[in-house]
Amino acid sequence: MAQGTTLQKAIELVTKATEEDRNKNYEEAQRLYEHGVEYFLHAIKYEAQGDKAKDSIRAKCCQYLERAEKIKASLKKGHKKPIKDGESESKDDKKSDSDSDSDDPEKKKLQSKLEGAIVVEKPHVKWSDVAGLDAAKEALKEAVILPIKFPHLFTGKRIPWKGILLFGPPGTGKSYLAKAVATEANNSTFFSVSSSDLVSKWLGESEKLVRNLFELARAHKPSIIFIDEVDSLCSSRSENESESARRIKTEFLVQMQGVGNDTDGILVLGATNIPWVLDAAIRRRFEKRIYIPLPEEHARLTMFKIHLGNTPTQLNEEDLKELASKTEGYSGADISIVVRDALMQPVRKVQTATHFRYATGPSPKNKDIIMDDLLTPCSPGDDGAKEMTWMDVDGDKLLEPPVTMRDVIRSLATSKPTVNDEDLKKLQKFTEDFGQEG
Repeated sequence: MAQGTTLQKAIELVTKATEEDRNKNYEEAQRLYEHGVEYFLHAIKYEAQGDKAKDSIRAKCCQYLERAEKIKASLKKGHKKPIKDGESESKDDKKSDSDSDSDDPEKKKLQSKLEGAIVVEKPHVKWSDVAGLDAAKEALKEAVILPIKFPHLFTGKRIPWKGILLFGPPGTGKSYLAKAVATEANNSTFFSVSSSDLVSKWLGESEKLVRNLFELARAHKPSIIFIDEVDSLCSSRSENESESARRIKTEFLVQMQGVGNDTDGILVLGATNIPWVLDAAIRRRFEKRIYIPLPEEHARLTMFKIHLGNTPTQLNEEDLKELASKTEGYSGADISIVVRDALMQPVRKVQTATHFRYATGPSPKNKDIIMDDLLTPCSPGDDGAKEMTWMDVDGDKLLEPPVTMRDVIRSLATSKPTVNDEDLKKLQKFTEDFGQEG
């Protein structure tokens, strides 16, 4: 997504909201104010650069939220027209609300802080973009898509999964699967949180943030709460850990499956590379624990095809199969790096070439037009070789050399797998004890 697009959308929404407010279409104005604030919070998290810009956006958010709340409160009480911006409510109204909303400003502040975790823009990752991992995809469809599409299937004792833990070596696609869930679960609100969203330096605020996260999820249900690197929040409890860390874990346990907490319509999705450090009580609350292993040969073949895309290449199906068999022990991320390095080899050839020759090929600007005066790097002994460097070639006249099998083999020799055998043994042991294959 282009930088600044979310911020632009937020500005458009609040501009419309102020127009509707002026035209006395108060319900529409309130909806637009709240929608605009959601986009502003998303912009703070992913786009705003520098503390000044963030503080400025936060101040605006508070202003628009305050106005939206005034309209909401006024409409709820049946007033014909909401109070003007800047006016205060009557003493009687204040008195009647004083008890119920005594801690409301603080709660509102915490919830507005968490609303930045809502994924407003979908990541556009489909199930078909995830190579292999069929068991994991089926479990996620069972937990997320089916209950929304066919709610009548999940009645009585048949209830959807409330917690799914994805564990496995780094770079195998755990977070990528979560992106696919965010894209495919159209009607669900997707919260993507990490420890930085939930841990605060102020005493008692961290557990309030956890509680407010679940309250926000209940308000926007059906909801999915995705916690990446869940081990940083929920490692095993011990005697020498800090009081604040213990309280966060306790609140988490209570919210996920505690007395008096409604978890209908909420799925907690966790991802970790080191599942053996999780607390036993947290592990129990993740009802499905799915091992996301290193990709098998057929999945590696698909990954090579996905990462090569439509780049000009001389690789055929047999070459790709050979590469898939040579990359045993490589994760999806490792294969991505190998292909990216191989795709840079033609660029390096252009940079280091001392001779170029004329060739026929599609125009760099328009692939439908075939040109016969393009220049491509070649060996000094080739027919028609002209001594020149890339600096002498016109920008519109360069024909890029295709990626060859030799390029990929060269990249494979320099890019080693990142997962070691020791970690794999630990993950295999955890799967045998507590998990299922993905």
